Amino acid sequence: MNMMPYLGDRREIADANDLIASFGELAGSEAAARADRSRDLGNHIHFCRWRQIERLIVLMSVGRAVGTVH
Repeated sequence: MNMMPYLGDRREIADANDLIASFGELAGSEAAARADRSRDLGNHIHFCRWRQIERLIVLMSVGRAVGTVH
């Protein structure tokens, strides 16, 4: 499973930072909840966006470089 998020624009990074600032360790869970709400409303675009933000939050929580480092 590929955990590297797709980022459409830098707003997603800002949203991830905002969730981390507001929810701390629960930021990933909040992003997942927002994705689930979007899915339940039939908004597949926001569902995918919040899923990617959830993945980004997980990636940002790792204390080392992930993937190829040049």
